[in-house]
Amino acid sequence: MTNVTLDKVHSALNFEVKHMMVSKAKGEFQNFDIDFNGDFDDIENASVKVTIDVASIETNNEDRNGHLKSEDFFNVEQYPNITFVSKNITKVSDSEFNVAGDLTIKGVTNEETFTVEYNGKAKDPMQGNTIAGADVTGKVNREDYGLSWNAPLETGGVLIGKEVKFSGGFEFVVEE
Repeated sequence: MTNVTLDKVHSALNFEVKHMMVSKAKGEFQNFDIDFNGDFDDIENASVKVTIDVASIETNNEDRNGHLKSEDFFNVEQYPNITFVSKNITKVSDSEFNVAGDLTIKGVTNEETFTVEYNGKAKDPMQGNTIAGADVTGKVNREDYGLSWNAPLETGGVLIGKEVKFSGGFEFVVEE
């Protein structure tokens, strides 16, 4: 049985969304966990559960952070976590996988598919541990999850785009 633990110090979960139709607002979730059950040598038969602490959202702007935590967006008091539970992992190539599963944001669950690039395993020269790494990318329509607050612009369009792109880089300690 393989025991896998997320190395939070060497992991990140970032997002970006169109701002004012001409640029991107970026941020990250600073507190999250990933339960990986399975073997990195047999990823297609593994399962993944991701839990994100929404209150850990950071955009380098306290007013925006507060607005995102409010009822206009995530309503963290009522919905403190975002979760993703894998249902199916499909191999695309030796290092790329599509991971389909249930994403729940603000009490709304939809099936989404994300792309995972598995970067392999290595031996940590400092600790002697086996380390595995993976990157994930994807996009969701925020309005599908009740995150529909917006403001019209005088020049046409809206303040915030619908599509939220995210990327994450994750490192795991593997005990075999």
